[in-house]
Amino acid sequence: MTHTGGDGPRARGAWRREAAVTATAFALCLLGGVVRVDDTLAPPPAAAYVVAVVSCALLPIRHRAPLAALAATTAVGVLVPTLGLLLTPLIVAPAVITAYSYALAARSERRAASAVLLTSAVLVVCIPLFGDFSWKDASRMGVVAVFPLAAGVLGHSVRNRRAYLAAVEERARRAEESRDSEARRRVAEERVRIARELHDLVAHQITLANAQAMVAAHLFDARPEQARRSLGELVETTGDALDELRATVGLLRQSGDTAAPAEPAPGLSRLPALVESFRRAGLDVSVHREGTARPLPPGVDLTAYRIVQEALTNVTKHAGTGSARVGFVWNRDHVTVTVADDGGGATARTTPTASPVPDRPPGYGLIGMRERATAVGGRLSAGRRPEGGFLVSTHLPLPPARDTTRTADGTTVDGTTVDGTTVDGETVDGEIGGAP
Repeated sequence: MTHTGGDGPRARGAWRREAAVTATAFALCLLGGVVRVDDTLAPPPAAAYVVAVVSCALLPIRHRAPLAALAATTAVGVLVPTLGLLLTPLIVAPAVITAYSYALAARSERRAASAVLLTSAVLVVCIPLFGDFSWKDASRMGVVAVFPLAAGVLGHSVRNRRAYLAAVEERARRAEESRDSEARRRVAEERVRIARELHDLVAHQITLANAQAMVAAHLFDARPEQARRSLGELVETTGDALDELRATVGLLRQSGDTAAPAEPAPGLSRLPALVESFRRAGLDVSVHREGTARPLPPGVDLTAYRIVQEALTNVTKHAGTGSARVGFVWNRDHVTVTVADDGGGATARTTPTASPVPDRPPGYGLIGMRERATAVGGRLSAGRRPEGGFLVSTHLPLPPARDTTRTADGTTVDGTTVDGTTVDGETVDGEIGGAP
């Protein structure tokens, strides 16, 4: 079908349906006029044609004014006995159709029921008012009364069905919108997470590479052997940066792509290597622990590592000092991780590790650290220390602690694990569940 614009095809379909309904009602009216009062059959008289034409002409207005159409067709039905015709459901078919339409369009169920009942009662009452009343008339009254009522019930059922389908479609539409918004929210969260990972690893590795390159340049003439060693460390640092970048970008692969070898997420077990990388770049990092270390959940372990990494990177870039202190305070339900320095800011840095780019715009390091801490249920604070320098402190939640641990020989040590773990936070032939 060719669409000519607008609702043309739909309008033509509605016009055809309306013509079919009107023609059917006209035929039923004439068929009702075949039955005479004396129960004989004869061709419909002129009065039957008048009733059919007038009542069927009222049908098209039932969509715009259903109550007026119902009243008018009922009035025509009341006039049927006065014209010498037998009042049957066939001859009042237009009134039955308008009763259905009014029940379908009525805003109030009470109004629809009242109008349909009144129509049925008016049509029934007019039967004994004209002519002799007999038992046949009584049965005919019941039949005439049933048809408008049945049409009203059918219209009401169709109306409820349409309302139910509309509600289902609306719920489906809202569910689809909710799914879309949820998908967009998850995509946004994943983008932020990947951006945070990229920022942490790139900022860390590039800062170290920059510091090592500056050390090599500073020592190139005076101590070439040490400069050569610094360049070798620079190659190792950039190689590590490429490996971590490749692993992070691998998260963006499509589901059908070849899977890259998966490596475990970094945690505090890699803290010694992290500290050593900063020491090679010229930053003297000391690590202090208080309390008994315990295994960390994977998310908290990664968060603690990344916060220490980013805080030390900021010290290297901005603190203007050659030393930093990393602290771990283990409590029953949380661990406090601190990174402190006593520098005076980027303008005070005079060591070879100083950043060559002055007036760099602020980055997203502190924002990313705070987001990481909040994501695992912790909190982070950062600011200048009264005695000078800068302090980053974060509190991360821990799983419930077990007061005692039973060893293989049946002995119990409070807060201590024997053979490869720790006593009071110190490492003995091994590492503590992710902590160095």
